[in-house]
Amino acid sequence: MTPPHQPAEATALHTRLLKCALAVDESRAYWREVDPTDPRPRAHVAFDGLWFGPKRLDRVEVLLANMRGRFDAFPEALSVLRRWRTMPTDTRRLVCHWHLQLADPLYRRFTGAWLPARRALGNVSRDPVVAWVDAQAPGRWTTTTRVQFASKLLGAAAAAGLIEGGQGTAGPRALLAPRVPDEALAYLLHALRGVHFAGTLVDNPYLESVGLVGPALDDRLRTLGAVTLRRLGDSLDVHWAYPDLAAWAAATLDLAAAGGPTA
Repeated sequence: MTPPHQPAEATALHTRLLKCALAVDESRAYWREVDPTDPRPRAHVAFDGLWFGPKRLDRVEVLLANMRGRFDAFPEALSVLRRWRTMPTDTRRLVCHWHLQLADPLYRRFTGAWLPARRALGNVSRDPVVAWVDAQAPGRWTTTTRVQFASKLLGAAAAAGLIEGGQGTAGPRALLAPRVPDEALAYLLHALRGVHFAGTLVDNPYLESVGLVGPALDDRLRTLGAVTLRRLGDSLDVHWAYPDLAAWAAATLDLAAAGGPTA
């Protein structure tokens, strides 16, 4: 059972991905601009302030609905992201990927289980993804919607660096192993520490999606510093250098004051 008030990964299937994929640039803009304590209607503040550039109000509302699900649902993480102004590009892409996984169970299953199971094949194409989408909710979506889902899933995975680019094509795309910087890995582990999710700290779709499982993960945790792991038979001994995500960020990142200029 989820402890009271503990953030949790989303479990109900939804269709928000059809209107907003990985949205790395929009996410960065959201972190820079949002003030969770501002009581004013957020859509009009974002529209008038051009948070996402000169977009129509209805598009701003779509983006905000997705940003709330991905970031506002995890307040400690959002507090860190608002102040982490010097985040490198490859880390930013992974942070957006993991938060999309947290907010979207279909994307989480796709990138955290189905794609990793195909690594031996070396590539993925659209038609098998369409069939996979149908299997997740048989009869729930039309053929057109399933094709749209497949395209969005592939596009988001490509933007996250998990597969080759070529958005909009149905042909095979190579599966990739994204580089995971130490700060990105430490962010994920500390963020998951405060979230209710299926799996364990060292066996979950978030790590699986970027190829960090078994010995590969053990090797990384030997030198990470912020988190160390020892396996004692079937038991795990995890040592945390910091009590939570906020403390890790304060000690290791160059954090700006919330609302300050972007570096």
